[in-house]
This record gives sequence, structure tokens and C-alpha cells, in this order.
Amino acid sequence: KDDPGPVFQYVGKHKKPNHKVFVWGFSFTGALGIPSFVVPDSGRKKPRKYQLTPYRLDTAEQISSAACGYGFTLIASRTKDVIKLWGMGLNKDSQLGFQRTQQSRLDSYEYVLEPSPVALPLAEPQQTRVLQVSCGRAHSLVLTDNEGVFSMGNNAYGQCGRRVVEDEVYSGSHVIHRIEGFRSPVVQVACGQDHSLFLTQTGQVLACGWGADGQTAGLCGLSVVSTLVSLVSGLSGVESLSDLSGIGDLWSLWSWSHWSLCSRYGVSLVTLVSLASVTQVTQINSPRHLPVEGCGKVVQAACGGTQVAVLNDKGEVFVWGYGILGKGPNLSESSTPEMIPSTLFGRSDFNPTAAVTRIRCGLNHFAAVTDGGELFVWGKNIRGCLGIGKRDDQYFPWRVTVPGQVVDVACGVDHMVALVKSLL
Repeated sequence: KDDPGPVFQYVGKHKKPNHKVFVWGFSFTGALGIPSFVVPDSGRKKPRKYQLTPYRLDTAEQISSAACGYGFTLIASRTKDVIKLWGMGLNKDSQLGFQRTQQSRLDSYEYVLEPSPVALPLAEPQQTRVLQVSCGRAHSLVLTDNEGVFSMGNNAYGQCGRRVVEDEVYSGSHVIHRIEGFRSPVVQVACGQDHSLFLTQTGQVLACGWGADGQTAGLCGLSVVSTLVSLVSGLSGVESLSDLSGIGDLWSLWSWSHWSLCSRYGVSLVTLVSLASVTQVTQINSPRHLPVEGCGKVVQAACGGTQVAVLNDKGEVFVWGYGILGKGPNLSESSTPEMIPSTLFGRSDFNPTAAVTRIRCGLNHFAAVTDGGELFVWGKNIRGCLGIGKRDDQYFPWRVTVPGQVVDVACGVDHMVALVKSLL
């Protein structure tokens, strides 16, 4: 039987809260799921525009997956209950499915202020589990175990895996599309800004959506839009889609036996050497193998807007690209991998084996989780997205104070979600 992965049991009528979800960052979109932050209740006199430290989100379900998009969040449970997916935040393009929405006093965007059920059109809802969720700029993907992949939200570039309908109105849409065209079951999904990637059980990678900058890996040569999922040529034996920022749309990145990428800029890009050391072109429309040197055996990677981080099997983190890379204010650009000292992630004489086990990336910031369940962040602190109690940018990894052991995090443009194991 397949390992279902980590399961988070949250407080219910007869349950003691052993695991928790924490949120922080920009709250006015509703992406944090705390209504009183946006519309003050009797106990709160003023709205809270920024939540600068982790704040617990109450939910009675076993949350196992979370994803952050542009001002919205999806959380999911592997339960067999009918409701197993919830959304909160901006829903202008129905990226959270059809919801009863309000009009903000601050702008015209539709939004959902608290975690609200998303009704998936499942044939057998009580026999099907949600395995993973992913969010782009204004679209979402939902992976199930028995019924494939569902998409919802903006499909202007075919990123939802269906044909583009001219002048389609996405606001208030009831369309949740089951994506077809896979030759074998999908085991992982990843949203880019306006494109989508799918990994199948047989190690094939498929893509759809906006591809003018090579995001869909030369799916249709230099075609701008791919409306139906198609096989990405040149790849075989792919083991996993690497962490692909739901926001960073400058390239698509995968991890497999040979690391490849598609990129728009030649400043930073994956695996162990910069793109500039392989080619001088500024745009690649088909996967290209990059030599693996200097960083050891890479096990994870994370892409932001202009920067990349990779993690090796020793728990060491390497970064390159342009922006705040995590080695201080004097390093803002690097075309080759730079190792962040392990001491900045808690390794010391008292804890000599401390190692990073997960890395994640938002548009302009990074997050790293250690084997001890500590969370470290660095980068641009857009609207308080780092959760460090202030709005200043962070040039070195900084530990976020969370009451428990962090299991995983999801990074958005200006907010984050953490799945936390309680110490009690």
C-alpha cells in the first residue's frame, strides 16, 4: 500500500489539537483565512493589513497539502469525506471554484475571507482522496488518487488544460475541468504563473499554458499558447517535479536523473552551474542537461523570480541568480552556486548534524525546513511574508518562531502557510 505521506489532524469536537496550520503575511486579500483581519469584528477594532508573525488557522480537518497563489490559498485533506478541499483569498477568476463572494471596500476583487469548501465534481467523492494542490497566478490544480487532475480559474492561455474560449468570463464560473490526455496516471502537478506541469507514473512530463518564454519546454516550438496537455520532448525517467514557485514564471524546473530547465534570463538557473556557463542565449525552448558539479548530489531545487536554490543529500543549500541570495547584502548576483554556511541553519558544536530537508521559494524569498522542524527564511519581505515580526528584508537565513515542528511550508508572493507538528 502506498505511503499516504504526512497527515495533519486538527482540532475537532472530540479531538485534541496535535498538529496545526499557521499563516502570515498580507491579509487584506483574505488569503490568510482570518476574516477579522479584513473586516474587524466586535473583538477587533481595526483591520490587520499585515500579519508579521505566524498565526494559527483553526480547522477541524486533517490538512495534508497547502499551496499559495497570487493572494489566495488552497488547503486539502486526504480524507474520504465529501468535502476535502478549501480555498481562501482572491477569487476573481474562480481559482477557488464557485464561491459566494463579496465586493471589497478597497477594490473590486472578489474574495473569500475564511476557508471555504470547494466542491470538486468527483464521480465517487467518498472513495477519492486529494493528494496535492498547486496554485499559479490565477489558476489552480488539484491532484486526486482515483479521478485524475482537476483545474479551475483563469484559462486565458490554456493553463487549465482545456481549449481557450474567447471572451470567457471567469468570475463566478462554475467550471472545474477534469484534464484529459494523460497516457498514465499523474503523480505530481506544478503551477507556474500561467502554465502547468504534470508528471506521470511512467516518468513523463506534460505541460500546457503560456510558453512564449520557454516555460512549457518547447512544447510547440516558439508557440505562445498550448491549450491541451502535451508531452515535453527530451525528457525521460523523471522522478519528481522540483519545487516550482507558483509565482516565478521565468522558467520551469524539474528534478530527475539529469537536471534540465527552460529559462528566460541567463542569470540564474538550475542545477549546479549557471545557464550562462552552458549557453549565451537568453531563452531556451527545450530541456537542456546542465553539468552537475560542485554541489554534490542534488535532491531538491526551488525557483523564484530571478533566483534559485538547490539542496544536496547532505542537507546543504546552494544559491545563485539575482536578488537577496542569503549570504548578506554584499552578494546580490552570482552566476555560479554559492553555499550558504550550514551554521546559519542551526548547525553547531551542540548540534553538529543539523541539516536542511526541504527548500521552498516564493517570488523573491526562500524558505528552508530543517530535520529538527525549524523554519528559516530570507529574501524580500514583501508585505511581511517572511513572518519574522518586522517588514525589513532579510539578507541571511532567519529562524521563524513557530510553536511546534514545521513539516512543510508553501510560499506565495506576499504570504506563507506552514504545516506544523505540535510539540504537545
